[in-house]
Amino acid sequence: MSPRTVRPSTATADPTTAVAPTAIAAATTQGTIGTITGTGTTPACAAPTVNTPTGVSTTATVTTATVTTATVTASAVTTADPTRTDPTRTDPARTADAAPGAAVPGTTRTGTARTALAPATPAPAAAPPVAAAPHAPAVPDSEGQPGPTAALPGLPQALTTRARTLAGAVRRRCADLARIESPSGDAPRLDALAEELAAGFRATGATVQREPGPAGDHLVLQWDGRDESLPHLLVVGHHDTVWPAGILTDWPVTEQDGTLSGPGVVDMKGGLAILEGAFALLADLGQRPHRTVRLVVVSDEEVGSPDGRRLVERQLRGAGAVLGLEPPHPDGRLKTARRGSTRVRLTVTGREAHAGNDAAEGVSAVDELVDQLVAVRGLVSLPGTELNAGRISGGSRANVVAGRAEAELGLRFATTEAQRRTLDNLARLTALRPGARVRTEVLSSRPAWPERSGNPLLRHVRSLAAVLGQQLDGGPAGGAGDTNLPGSRGLPTLDGFGAVGGGAHARHEHIRIDQLAPRIALLAALLAVPLPRLRDRSEG
Repeated sequence: MSPRTVRPSTATADPTTAVAPTAIAAATTQGTIGTITGTGTTPACAAPTVNTPTGVSTTATVTTATVTTATVTASAVTTADPTRTDPTRTDPARTADAAPGAAVPGTTRTGTARTALAPATPAPAAAPPVAAAPHAPAVPDSEGQPGPTAALPGLPQALTTRARTLAGAVRRRCADLARIESPSGDAPRLDALAEELAAGFRATGATVQREPGPAGDHLVLQWDGRDESLPHLLVVGHHDTVWPAGILTDWPVTEQDGTLSGPGVVDMKGGLAILEGAFALLADLGQRPHRTVRLVVVSDEEVGSPDGRRLVERQLRGAGAVLGLEPPHPDGRLKTARRGSTRVRLTVTGREAHAGNDAAEGVSAVDELVDQLVAVRGLVSLPGTELNAGRISGGSRANVVAGRAEAELGLRFATTEAQRRTLDNLARLTALRPGARVRTEVLSSRPAWPERSGNPLLRHVRSLAAVLGQQLDGGPAGGAGDTNLPGSRGLPTLDGFGAVGGGAHARHEHIRIDQLAPRIALLAALLAVPLPRLRDRSEG
């Protein structure tokens, strides 16, 4: 099958001029459920009726303007909004000089129409349970107790059916988010994506707070639950990627052979789109989360969350459990533990001199750095410890003895003890040459999240998956992320609820389109049903 580009990127000096994507949202009406359809650049038109369960009338309206759009609401209002700003933003520094409604400096948004999604009627404060569906009995868990969805009869079939309907919109949403480039450290681009994410999640009922960060804004969102007395469920994610600005010029988002590929689709714009779809699905069914849900989306995860960590830390207080939106293992298994990780900068200062006339007067920082890296390799030989020399720079010219050189190292650890011992060894590095100076600096650090025995949260998710007709398990992961923090502290934690795929941080990054619907249904179920007792102190 030949590749089909979903929507070519626009080759401009500033890739943030990509067309505005369309958020996923849902509204509950009396007997009518909104669904998704439509691609291309067709004018607003009524879509044909879609096959649905008996007794449910389903229609959809698609409004497009040079953009592929999809809605999951019974009514849509089209508004021109090329420079949407977030009224909840708490840091006006980067917009102080802009006129009201103007775009953030450094970004450009095209004037394509946004499909604003509005419920036909206000959602009820406490929606009644979904009516029981035939052939969907409650499945007992591994201990013979009633299944996790017993309190909401008929929910598994409803979730599975609606998730299949939503999968197309979630795929398009993921592709649209991937077209908004968001490299770590690029505040204007990250803020443009934060604006888009805030709009999408707000349409599903979230309250949104933008938290200013030195390299781009973070988001803290909340959905009220049916039982607000319970500890909240915390979800963590990020919207920065490892890919540089301009990458879309030669690597556009492309759909081919059942996969969607492009920069950031699996890590982790797919996960963000899936979560948006899960909340839209619940709203479509007239459901709210069982307990309050908080989502933290940081802008600096790919560089260790040096600033975003404080927001995750703040929301850990009072959390009943923590879920991560990172991609799962390639076979779909969730992530039940992670190695610790630390980024270290090794800086060497020497003395410059003419390389031909006065070489003996100089002290080469480059030579010293090379020898230090060899020594460091010997210091990280503890079992389960890995070193990656990710970046090296130094010197100025071939005829000048280098006066400065540095390397950025990525270290991973299986245990907290190995992490502590290795960092202590690095802190004691000394120069091997007279006149040279060596300095080590920890840029970011995440503690190891060890595997826990029993794992009632994984057991609960496995039971939910079985009710939905899915087979699911979990296992430890080699990479690190924001779930390391709660996992290291013993909070019930699982990661890998993002899109199934592979190739994170590589040119073959992709997600599997056929696995979107199962993931949407699983997350929606996890949000909707009560959690079991996960810890002695938990009431959930």
